[in-house]
Amino acid sequence: MGALAGKTALVTGGSRGIGRGIAERLGRDGARVAVHYGTNEAAAKETVAAIEAAGGEAFAIGQELGVQGDAAALWERFDELADGLDILVSNAGIGASRPFATIDEAEYDRIFAVNTKAAFFLAQRGAERLRDGGRIINISTGLSHAAMMPELIAYAMSKSALDTFTRYLSKVLGGRGITVNAVAPGIVDTDINADWLRGNEEAWAGAAALSALGKVGTPADIADVVAFLASHDGRWVTGQWIDATGGSLA
Repeated sequence: MGALAGKTALVTGGSRGIGRGIAERLGRDGARVAVHYGTNEAAAKETVAAIEAAGGEAFAIGQELGVQGDAAALWERFDELADGLDILVSNAGIGASRPFATIDEAEYDRIFAVNTKAAFFLAQRGAERLRDGGRIINISTGLSHAAMMPELIAYAMSKSALDTFTRYLSKVLGGRGITVNAVAPGIVDTDINADWLRGNEEAWAGAAALSALGKVGTPADIADVVAFLASHDGRWVTGQWIDATGGSLA
């Protein structure tokens, strides 16, 4: 039996990239995984199919984040398909498409609504469903601790707020044995980075050089860290920001 057998997990933004990697890993470890998606239902169903093909159990939940009532609507759909929760992974997030000098209020508000506000209220409403001894894992970024990409200033700010939320929430829920941590990836080879990273040898080499290990990260690299925190082995780690950048900040 897997380390997470009998557990139920929800992974937001679980249909692609890092989120899919996390969903598939938790599924392999025995958890029943709710794969959340915002708009790409086909990708979510592909992730569910991949988990099931590997012998796991999963289902898809669609709900746009960053809109009024998003958390309540998502949990309503979840409750139709599951009874209680053990692991909440807040992975869904968006970045800025414009730099500091040109970003407008609407885009700024949207970034914080998805990356920070949604995670806050998903945890708030999810806490009543989360069983004692459960796990909350927020996906942050190395950019909240190092100004390596100034054009992503608003994105980094939204994740910095998520880091603070993580520390405080660990105190709020610690009495129930619930751990709360943030995992911070660096540059990862996902579809969101494909336009500038894949097929560009210079860009790839530059990204790899940032890591002390000389490599570009993969979704599996991040998923394995999340799996540790979700497992019994991670029970004594809480309130932490965990650098999963491959040593890019060393």
